Amino acid sequence: MSMLAGQTSGYDSGPGDAAYALFQRRVKALAGIDLTSYKSQQMKRRLGILITRNKATSLLEYTRMLDKPDRLKEFLDFFTINVSEFFRIPEKFEYLATRILPNLMARDRELRVWSAGCSNGAEPYSLAMVLEELAPHGRWSILATDVDRTTLARAQRGDGYGSVDVRNVTPQRLARYFERDAAGYRVSESIKRRVKFKLHDLLKDPFEDGFQLVLCRHVVIYFTEEAKDVLYRKFAESLVDGGVLFVGGTEIISRAKDVGLQSVAVSFYRKGATTK
Repeated sequence: MSMLAGQTSGYDSGPGDAAYALFQRRVKALAGIDLTSYKSQQMKRRLGILITRNKATSLLEYTRMLDKPDRLKEFLDFFTINVSEFFRIPEKFEYLATRILPNLMARDRELRVWSAGCSNGAEPYSLAMVLEELAPHGRWSILATDVDRTTLARAQRGDGYGSVDVRNVTPQRLARYFERDAAGYRVSESIKRRVKFKLHDLLKDPFEDGFQLVLCRHVVIYFTEEAKDVLYRKFAESLVDGGVLFVGGTEIISRAKDVGLQSVAVSFYRKGATTK
């Protein structure tokens, strides 16, 4: 997931703007997405780009355009910002592979992992490769979820990855876990079958529990502080005691102790533990 830093627009209304409130209601009715949990100013800046792109004269006019399926799809694709890559921030995956996962696997015979907001599947597939190397015959499973049906379908296919997507993949892993095709790179069947994909909205759907590891990276940066607090509490509840939450480098949980988490390293929080 990435931000469109530096982009501006002509739409700059205040948070109580009636047109934006109408837009929120329309999106919820059409797509079931509650925008009230997203930072309004950031959302409005991004909306301005779509308003300009579609040559609409106002947010009200653009809201009417959402009745057309192609315009609604365009908004949802733009809104979910489905950008990811394999082994994003490699040093974090190295820490995960050498420090976090060995400890978790030493505690539990069966490892359940959840990749929340999995985007194009690069994150859960990266994790599957790490686990395949650490425990090729181990009892582990990965649940990968996202709110975007189109992106989730692509993730399930595990294909169409370009050179940028795999730039952090070592030559050894590239040869072992990928195949080349006309569209770029395709994940091997041995890795694809280790990941289960499921449609899930973090803001409204119930969370499963019993996970030893939950990854939610570069997903909540657009959420309000209130929404973040609720999510982190629910993530903590979805973890077993001693389980770990892996977040993005800039997504510091300021009140981790309030939800039963302790920082063990930058980006890593353990439930009910005080030691590294």
